Formats: sequence, structure tokens, C-alpha cells
Amino acid sequence: MAIAVIMSSVFAVSYSLALGRPTAHHIPAAVIGDPASRPAIVRALEAVTRDGLDLRRYASTSEAERMIAEQRIYAALVLNTPHPRLLVASAAGTSVARLLEQAAIGVPPSAGGPLEVIDLHPLPPSDPEGLVSFYVTLAATVLGFVTMFQLRANAPGLSLRAWLACVAGLAAIGGLVLTLIVDRLIGALHGPFLELWAALAAEVAAAALFNSAMLALIGRWAIVPTWGLFIAIGNASSGGAVAPPLLPAFYRFVGRFLPNGATVETVRNAVYFRHNQQLEPVVVEAAWIVCSLLAVLLAAELRGQTPGGATTR
Repeated sequence: MAIAVIMSSVFAVSYSLALGRPTAHHIPAAVIGDPASRPAIVRALEAVTRDGLDLRRYASTSEAERMIAEQRIYAALVLNTPHPRLLVASAAGTSVARLLEQAAIGVPPSAGGPLEVIDLHPLPPSDPEGLVSFYVTLAATVLGFVTMFQLRANAPGLSLRAWLACVAGLAAIGGLVLTLIVDRLIGALHGPFLELWAALAAEVAAAALFNSAMLALIGRWAIVPTWGLFIAIGNASSGGAVAPPLLPAFYRFVGRFLPNGATVETVRNAVYFRHNQQLEPVVVEAAWIVCSLLAVLLAAELRGQTPGGATTR
């Protein structure tokens, strides 16, 4: 009971710190034109975002639009036109786009506002807040590690080979079912089916293999590191509910290297940025799967037992 209370408290604290008070931290954005030509607009935007914008000069609007499509920047302030405008991409981060839209509306008429806001990559009605990738990643995570506890409780005699076969089957079937639900059944995400299946299957596998390694090492106490890493920290830092530039520094940093954030980004890229997908989240996810698998094998060899508790010697 004490462990459960502590874990739930850590969950509440982590989510409150990460998601409860989103604050702009160096949001990368482009500025086209000379900021000195319209300093009042720049000052007004920086004031509304509390100096949270990291404005970088770009030569043309087309270049800035390309950088937004590649998710290298979140917005572009166009000043070299008679009517200044702000370009955003809600699909890259609804929370950032909403903050910048409020900042644009908040520019007073005396400073040349309110600014026209153009959403270059809008979200569809089926996912208006951009949260489906976050929720389906959470579902895949829970499916992965909860099933491992079920295996240990109901099939403790499984050999290591049979256990890993169950992990592989769970990842394939679980990823398929979740993809069918969010894509075909409720139509929340419309992306390349095989790519979505692979991304969600990888998240199931990463959570299952990490928990399996912990089960082999510390037995029933495996819930503590698994819950802490994947739920309390991993989901809070994934960027699915609140975009990375609005997260505290710790969560912004670790989110790039945890499987939850990698899956959220992979799913979002597959659905909304099909022609500008990133390699980094795929590499991160693959690294977690490979390292967790090696940890399972090593732990079983050192402890002489499988994650389910069966003897290997």
C-alpha cells in the first residue's frame, strides 16, 4: 500500500510539474524581414510569450515554411509584407500554436496588430487537439508492461524462449489492434497503416522488454522502475500533451531519449508530416528495444531464472 501511494504521488507530482504549468522556453521561430523595421510587433510578441521566442532571421517565407514542415521551427513571423502575419503549424504542437495565436491576437493595433495567423499544417476534426498520438502511445505502453505481470502471475513456468515469443506476439497483435482502432474503427488517425502498426508495436515491445528485464532482475518490485520510467516520466515528457518547448528543462531533455516521446513523434510524423519524417525517434525506439532485449538475456543468465521466475539452469 505504501509503494502504491508513493508511486501515485510521484505520478501526480510529475504530471503537475510537466503539464500543469506550460511555459514558453526558447520556442524556435523564424522572422522574415528586418525586425528593426517593426520593433513594436516583435516586442509585443516577446512580451506576451515572456521572452519565450527564439527568433532567427530567414531569407524568405518559402524557406521558413520548409523549416516548419521539417519541424525545425514552430512558427514564422513575416514582416516584409504590407500586412504582417504569423505562420504556425498546430500539427507540430497544438499547445505551442495556441500560445502563439494568443500572442498574435494580443498584439495591440498601435503596434500593427492583431496579426493574421495562418496554420500551415492544421489538425483534422478527428483529432482537433492533437492528443490521439499521446493516448494511443499510453495505451501501447500500458499494454506492454501490464501483460508481462499477467504472464508472470499466470504462466510462471514459461521458458525464456517462450517468454520472448510472447513478447513478440504481443507487440505484433497489440500494435495491430490499436492501429485498427484509431485508424479504421474510429478514424482518429489517418496515416500509413503499416508505419503506424510498426510504431505502436515497437512501443509495446519496448515497454514489455524493459519490464521483463526488471522482472528478471528484481522480481515483483519491477513495477517501481517500469512505472517511474514509462508512466511518471516517460508520458509526461513525451510531448504529446504539451509540446517540448513548453515543458520544464528536465522533461524537454529526457523526452527526446525515452521510447514514449519517440513513439508520439513517429506517429505524429507519419500522420501529419509524411514527406518530412525524422529518423531520430526511430533510432531511439530501436535502441530501447535492442538494449532491453540484451538486458533480459543478461539478467536471465546472471540470475539463472526467466522473467516469470522459472529456472534457466
